[in-house]
Amino acid sequence: MNKYYEFVVEELDAKKRLDVYLTEKLKETSRSYIQKGIEEGWIKVNGKQSKPNYKVKKGDMVIAEIPEPKKYSIEPEPIPLDIIYEDKDIIIINKPRGMVVYPAPGNYSGTLVNALLYHTKDLSGINGILRPGIVHRLDKDTSGVMVVAKNDRAHRNLVVQFKEKKVKKTYLALVFGVIVEEKATIDAPIGRHPIKRTEMAVIEDGKKAVTHFKVLERFKDYTFLELNLETGRTHQIRVHMSFIGHPIVGDPIYSKKKNPFNIKGQALHSFRLGLWHPSTEKFMVFEAPLPEDLKQILEFLRKG
Repeated sequence: MNKYYEFVVEELDAKKRLDVYLTEKLKETSRSYIQKGIEEGWIKVNGKQSKPNYKVKKGDMVIAEIPEPKKYSIEPEPIPLDIIYEDKDIIIINKPRGMVVYPAPGNYSGTLVNALLYHTKDLSGINGILRPGIVHRLDKDTSGVMVVAKNDRAHRNLVVQFKEKKVKKTYLALVFGVIVEEKATIDAPIGRHPIKRTEMAVIEDGKKAVTHFKVLERFKDYTFLELNLETGRTHQIRVHMSFIGHPIVGDPIYSKKKNPFNIKGQALHSFRLGLWHPSTEKFMVFEAPLPEDLKQILEFLRKG
């Protein structure tokens, strides 16, 4: 059953972000769930759909009709995992392209979490029942190395490392077009697309996003890149490469070019992950080899 709330903004609360204002009013509802409600339209201001960053004004009528979050049980599934490294604190996974990291509407089976629950009972619980052990994520069609936390202490430690940019992430990507620069930096803010709400875009009031890249190989119509992230925005590399006119080969969302190769999803691979071990405090670097189909594409291009 939906819960109905109605608020009139007072002068004391004026100029607060809408999501912050409602988080303070609805203390039992998470800010992320409120943001989802604003974006999906079951939270409105003066009868109209708004945005989470809207600054409320005195006298605004805010109406929230919040559905009860659905409760799901996530089942362990015997899905093979490519484990690069594992100890009592962390698991380093080479995630295949096509695998969703954690359950969400439409994907409650066949995810990395389902596989992890079958593999081990030791996963951090900080992120709730839908995301046990998950500290960060890769897009469904991005392959490569990622870290999973096996206990809450390790999880908290890794979250801080990501926040303080102590984790080093290196990606490899095949993009359309020939990039003439040997290396460059893309510094362009990213936020949710103003019209296509499931997509991200470079927008003026977006969050700071910085991607560094260098050319590894050039082909007739393509460039093979190494990319390092300074920030970790959703779809960051995919959005940035599309923004500069060199979308990633196979990207179903941010590339309008026809995919000429037998590859499902974008040719983007999380190649290297460097982090400080939560217990030993030693810096460790893990690498995941390129998927076989991307290797074959590169070999084909090298033949000219």
